[in-house]
Amino acid sequence: METIQVKQTGHLASLQPVLVGCVGSGDLEVMIEPTDGPQADINIKTSVAGSEVRWQQVINMINESSPLPAMRMDIHDFGATPGVIRLRIEQALELAQVSEVPA
Repeated sequence: METIQVKQTGHLASLQPVLVGCVGSGDLEVMIEPTDGPQADINIKTSVAGSEVRWQQVINMINESSPLPAMRMDIHDFGATPGVIRLRIEQALELAQVSEVPA
């Protein structure tokens, strides 16, 4: 197993804890927890050695299309493709957003 840590400046957002996906052949799980800090801390455990550049590219693509919130994100990967990685991260980010309920 390889551990990759990515830290990026995050924007303030109301988030709720989320877990999506499951660790299994060709898949991954993404867990998001809100933080008080100003950055997005992304911790990846992957079964694919030498994949740091690929992970950084996928995270950069996501951040360019929609800036990352300040949070802690833990990812457990078992050989997911870049498409599945992006899908799961975007799914977790969408579910973590706390929508404001009109009064």
